[in-house]
Amino acid sequence: MRLIIVTGMPGAGKEEFLKVAEEMGIPFLRMGDIVRETYHSRDPPCDVSIGEFAEAERRKHGYDIWAKRSTERMKHNLFLVDGCRSADEVKAFRPLADEVTVVAIHSSTGARYERLVKRKRDDAPSNIKEFEERDEREMGWGLAKIIALADITVPNESSLEEFRALSKSVLERLRK
Repeated sequence: MRLIIVTGMPGAGKEEFLKVAEEMGIPFLRMGDIVRETYHSRDPPCDVSIGEFAEAERRKHGYDIWAKRSTERMKHNLFLVDGCRSADEVKAFRPLADEVTVVAIHSSTGARYERLVKRKRDDAPSNIKEFEERDEREMGWGLAKIIALADITVPNESSLEEFRALSKSVLERLRK
């Protein structure tokens, strides 16, 4: 299996990158979906935020827990995983694939904050302080290291059309 691991700070553009992959027929999963599914399936319900829950699970079960919980859904020759947050998660995926490529999506802080607020997901920040706290938490998991050591960095500072075209070009190269 060839595996593409997509990473980036919240709001960088990973979701748009995934949409392009989906249009190209590349199967994928979002580690965040697995976090949210697990969070919402708890009985009794969690009394902490999704981010706090994800962090508690990492502390309790190891920093690769979300990667381990994701592997059972990966069943294709080429597969894309979105949302790795630590080197431990990347390491957990390596034995599953003959080839692993880490793609970092990068965008400025201001653009990311605007995108997160606009998309109105349940984990969207209600203010800049919440946004900064989330960034700090995610960087604390090792996200900054993965971004810095990525095999490919895709900038997302232009128009949506330009970013999607660049994403398609990157994915076409990786699909060969």
